Amino acid sequence: MTPAPAALPPFDADQALRLARETFHIEVEALNGLAARVDGVFAQAVQMVLQARGRVVVMGMGKSGHVGRKIAATLASTGTPAFFVHPAEASHGDLGMVTSDDLVLAISNSGESGELTAILPVLRRLGAPMIAMTGGLESTLARYADLVLDCSVAREACPLNLAPTASTTAQLAMGDALAVALLDARGFRPEDFARSHPGGALGRKLLTHVSDVMRSGTEVPRVAPDASFSDLMREMSAKGLGASAIVDAAGQVLGIFTDGDLRRRIEAGADLRSTTAAQVMHANPRRIAPDALAVDAAEMMEAHAITSVLVVDAAGVLVGVVHIGDLMRAKVI
Repeated sequence: MTPAPAALPPFDADQALRLARETFHIEVEALNGLAARVDGVFAQAVQMVLQARGRVVVMGMGKSGHVGRKIAATLASTGTPAFFVHPAEASHGDLGMVTSDDLVLAISNSGESGELTAILPVLRRLGAPMIAMTGGLESTLARYADLVLDCSVAREACPLNLAPTASTTAQLAMGDALAVALLDARGFRPEDFARSHPGGALGRKLLTHVSDVMRSGTEVPRVAPDASFSDLMREMSAKGLGASAIVDAAGQVLGIFTDGDLRRRIEAGADLRSTTAAQVMHANPRRIAPDALAVDAAEMMEAHAITSVLVVDAAGVLVGVVHIGDLMRAKVI
């Protein structure tokens, strides 16, 4: 039979709050200690990564391994090709992923993790440069590394001073600092970030162009300037965008007529039955180029309280229309 779980002591809310505040205080102290110690060695580490011909191979065991995965992901998304290799798996074949052109970033608070120290001699023979992130400045890992980034902390936030807490916070912060310094040194731009995050909000804003979301061909509502008002209404209804462009024989945009224009004219008591498209259109409508960013079309709609923008080429010929619904479906807005 499964033994009954031990009874929990009475919950002390004040104690929980005290420990939370103490955890924040200890981890802030650890980060302030990092900031006070960072020196030319950190700059050398940045240079080493910049000079590496291959990728950054991040390694770590246990909680340091979890931190290492995040650091590898952050580096990769900010312009420094990187991936994580589990030290235990490295001893059983995954070490073949590492080449002499790569740079190893090894993470261990003690610097004595058995699975990691076991492969250090092999990495040394391979010739891959190594940066250690450790609190054990005299450890086996520190001795094998070409550079050591000091991630030592005075104490863990754990009341038993056992569970990795402040030490992993320090490792994570050091990894972030390395990534930030590297992206700056590489001249990394928002556009570069977007290319590695095409599914994110920033990626959609910086990578989606009007031509990617616009309606084109027969989907674009358009009539000639001499079209009757009835024909204009039929075209608007058929295309379902609440607007129609008015174009000349060459496709040049002359104007636009929208549901809003119709409402305003009816409210003013106008008799539209005998009018032509040219007589009711709004001349010189807002236009945008197909290679413009879709977010620019969204900003134009918002600024001018409109729901559609005509898309024209360099010669002013109508090539499409983008509607606010198209932008919403593409998650640009």
